[in-house]
Amino acid sequence: MRNPQRTPAAPSGTALQVTDPAPANPERPEERFQREAALYWVGQEKGRRCDRLEEVPLEVLRQRESKWLDMLNNWDKWMAKKHKKIRLRCQKGIPPSLRGRAWQYLSGGKVKLQQNPGKFDELDMAPGDSKWLDVIERDLHRQFPFHEMFVSRGGHGQQDLFRVLKAYTLYRPEEGYCQAQAPIAAVLLMHMPAEQAFWCLVQICEKYLPGYYSEKLEAIQLDGEILFSLLQKVSPVAHKHLSRQKIDPLLYMTEWFMCAFARTLPWSSVLRVWDMFFCEGVKIIFRVGLVLLKHALGSPEKLKACQGQYETIERLRSLSPKIMQEAFLVQEVIELPVTERQIEREHLIQLRRWQETRGELQCCSPPRLHGAKAILEAEPGPRPTLQPSPSIRLPPDAPLPGSKSKPKPPKQIPKEPQKQEKASGQLDKTPTPGQAKMAIAGGDACPPQDVPPKDPVPQDPSPQDSAPQVSAHHCSQESLVSQESEDTYL
Repeated sequence: MRNPQRTPAAPSGTALQVTDPAPANPERPEERFQREAALYWVGQEKGRRCDRLEEVPLEVLRQRESKWLDMLNNWDKWMAKKHKKIRLRCQKGIPPSLRGRAWQYLSGGKVKLQQNPGKFDELDMAPGDSKWLDVIERDLHRQFPFHEMFVSRGGHGQQDLFRVLKAYTLYRPEEGYCQAQAPIAAVLLMHMPAEQAFWCLVQICEKYLPGYYSEKLEAIQLDGEILFSLLQKVSPVAHKHLSRQKIDPLLYMTEWFMCAFARTLPWSSVLRVWDMFFCEGVKIIFRVGLVLLKHALGSPEKLKACQGQYETIERLRSLSPKIMQEAFLVQEVIELPVTERQIEREHLIQLRRWQETRGELQCCSPPRLHGAKAILEAEPGPRPTLQPSPSIRLPPDAPLPGSKSKPKPPKQIPKEPQKQEKASGQLDKTPTPGQAKMAIAGGDACPPQDVPPKDPVPQDPSPQDSAPQVSAHHCSQESLVSQESEDTYL
């Protein structure tokens, strides 16, 4: 486990008693999650990063976890037939216990890992290019310095971050390293081990945001013009103000887009934005940027304090907490009518203008893919089927913990088939003397023609294949998780 839970030590001279009665006012599940999440942030970042999480009742959280476990265990089927349902559930938020695993499946990082076994270890053992290693080493302590994983120099978080970034410079030597890749990799490492984080980073750089981290930053410049053009339709007031002040989009959107808002939004909002980003692609990044611009500069009252370039840029660098709050921001992003088709249309327009004024692009990046479904459809040739085996399997008729619905009675097996199976089993176990002689003489144990073929004897299901209707784990306050280690990360 990358981030083990901390248990506060008991005061000296006292002992923890197992038989102590339960507290009169038990802690609500969302309050417990809020408290545990705050443990990972230290110092001044606690107040900024750990804003009030959206309250989710325990029963709803369990239902979401159960649904996500079913989707992840049948991922190819869900992606082929029920992608809209996956998108809806990503908009509602991926359960924290399954977020790391879901990101791997959505991004295609899980498939890349299975297609390239041992590749990360090979890159990890290679020495690396010294010109990139020095730059990476200097950037390690700047990534979430108030997070427990990265707070100490030389700690496991900084070591894994170095490994992932170094491996990428070897995997794509023509691209090398860009400083904006570090916070992306750091967020991934908070949810999964280094190897899985590496392949998710590869997918982000090659499929979601291709060309963003190239040397000339041409792709981010093009997207800046696309964002500014879309702003004219979303918020004419903000567009007119930025045009009058002659503020280039690169001055305010570069960190937003290249870091996927990891260094801008409160932590709970970052996670919700990333849930939708992995599912729907870069249009979520555009929508978030447009929402922030609209609510920061979209009315004459708000522009009274932004009379010049400096005041306007400062307003965009110190956004109001209200517009970055999780529930408000996510709802605005979902409702904003900006589609992949609009983005691609604007991309062609801006690309034509770029070629007319600056010539051809020097960066030959692959085409951008809009989300998980597009990435899956673009996967060449046969690929391994994703069929993980979870450690917890809920019977189809079992009620969720805390629900008032009664379990359905098990189906009764007819008595006659049981008798037939029993008789068949007895015939198999006690062959007649004639059958035994034929088997010895013929050198095999095949039954004669007048004896029915051997039926499989029904066997009791193993403990791993079945689960009781009510277990101690289901009655506890803990979340349903898979046996994969990356699911337990923050």
